[in-house]
Amino acid sequence: MSATSEDPVYWDPYDAQIAANPYPVFRRLREQAPLYYNERHDFYALSRFDDVAQALLDHATYISGRGVILEAIKANLPAPPGVFIFEDPPVHTVHRGLLSRVFTARKMNALEPRIREFCARCLDPLVGAGKFDFVADLGAQVPMKVIGMLLGIPEQDQQAVRERGDARLRSEAGKPMAYTERQFVDMSFDEYIEWRVKHPSDDLMTELLNAEFVDETGTTRRLTRTEVLVFVSVLATAGNETTNRLIGWTGKVLADHPEQRRQIAQNRALIPQAIEEILRYEPPADHIGRCLARDVELYGTTVPKGSAMLLLTGAANRDERRFPDGERFDIHRDQYPHLTFGYGIHACLGSALARVEGRVVLDEVLKRFPEWEVDLDNARLRSTTTVRGWETLPVFVR
Repeated sequence: MSATSEDPVYWDPYDAQIAANPYPVFRRLREQAPLYYNERHDFYALSRFDDVAQALLDHATYISGRGVILEAIKANLPAPPGVFIFEDPPVHTVHRGLLSRVFTARKMNALEPRIREFCARCLDPLVGAGKFDFVADLGAQVPMKVIGMLLGIPEQDQQAVRERGDARLRSEAGKPMAYTERQFVDMSFDEYIEWRVKHPSDDLMTELLNAEFVDETGTTRRLTRTEVLVFVSVLATAGNETTNRLIGWTGKVLADHPEQRRQIAQNRALIPQAIEEILRYEPPADHIGRCLARDVELYGTTVPKGSAMLLLTGAANRDERRFPDGERFDIHRDQYPHLTFGYGIHACLGSALARVEGRVVLDEVLKRFPEWEVDLDNARLRSTTTVRGWETLPVFVR
């Protein structure tokens, strides 16, 4: 039996039917239950833009140290040093500072020629075939090539690295992911790191091995081998997974809005704002987890210390209090900042890289395939507790 507007609103991050199109539920949450409690899985959720933004900004109350996915918060297991997305200040400040030197907008934009080269290598062999897959042929290829280049992962090993990362984040439909304290650590990177110790190169792995910094105790030191291993593992997974989903959503959303796609094809200056609107409209991750460090009063309810709180960025990004007619996709809308990359001290470190990859991929696709239609019979959506996007998105082109 399908839900009606009279039924109590229900949102479940593990429900594949809801995940296929969460936006009707998100709308009801914003209007009927802006503070939502799920008794079955024991978590709270916020869905309005201002509430989500404020929670992301208040890192002392809504902490990341217990994890940023529900399974991690519930497991309450210590993450290995270096999983900076699962850290709070002062450790987070130190670790993020090391990486922020590399992931500046200027440095990421300078990668554009190499990203175009990677796109050409993926797309040129497909010209004339009449069909390609936005995920298999692009999303699963370009981001891994880019992060592999930055880290110094040999190209012949990059597919295996991506597959291992996908496997660690995969969950069975309807069930939580089996979480362990080493969920985001790929032990196979140890041999790459050992090689780089003996054979330094111009890549991020070498930079991490040699970087000197002042840690949270005031000690000047270098990263331990374990810390480097964890940093590389997190970057390799995060650098591939979310941008892969962005590329898939680019294919699907612009297929659903062909007139706006034609406008972009005719005027490439629209590409940056089109990517921002896609990020707002279909964020690769539609929620972010936090744990409460103290009791919080919200909408007349005391949410107790230690509670898991899911911040529904996918709902906040369509909140009409912030985005007029927010359920409508419009590349010409005023560019108010969205929450897809988070907010505050934990804002996504790779946002500049994701944006340049998204822009270049769309430009290179339009050069070769200005028109496409999704093969819906063979397209498959994949939703996990970390990302939501397409497993496969084959399209017919002309």
